[in-house]
Amino acid sequence: MSEMTYGPEQFQAETGVSRETLERFETWRRLLEETSAHTNLVGRGTLAEFWHRHALDSWQVLELMPDASRWADLGAGAGFPGLAIAFGLMERGVEAGHVLMVDSVAKKMAFVNQVIKETKAPAIARADRVESIHPVPEMDVVTARAMAPLGKLLGYVHPFVEKGAVALLPKGARYNEELTEARKSWTFEVEVLPSRTSPEAAILKIRGLARV
Repeated sequence: MSEMTYGPEQFQAETGVSRETLERFETWRRLLEETSAHTNLVGRGTLAEFWHRHALDSWQVLELMPDASRWADLGAGAGFPGLAIAFGLMERGVEAGHVLMVDSVAKKMAFVNQVIKETKAPAIARADRVESIHPVPEMDVVTARAMAPLGKLLGYVHPFVEKGAVALLPKGARYNEELTEARKSWTFEVEVLPSRTSPEAAILKIRGLARV
């Protein structure tokens, strides 16, 4: 099945989400489409692929750490994967579950706040630079999607990992090259997990992060 023909029915069948959770995703998709008509939030060509490229791609991050309740999404953009994770916490009734989403682009965080308001997602969207966050909150997981090359990205997630978070970092086809380059500046334990949405991509599960 192509990304273009993958819709809400397929997403629900694959993830097992409830009708209420599916409606929250649909609200997000609708607002994304409406807002993208006048504000650049994501690549216009990806809107038609929302359910596979954005929704499922984000949901799979949550499934890698299903018992985690405190999440940070850095460079959150239009809410991927943070909003999907927040919807998942609601779906599973995770007590005190919440997601902190951070992005320096105010218009993107304004959009995410609109989605949070309409879906009542347990999340906070903060328009700020990641390196300006102080004090760094204790989180179970820190994630970031398409934010920066791995070597630079590890600098952003490091303060969270130092406080006990596991890093879950979706990466594209060049993840091996990025790992090689990152090891010039960092030491870490990594588990390479296959992506459900692309055979070439992976999600890097990183612990024990320290500068060389």
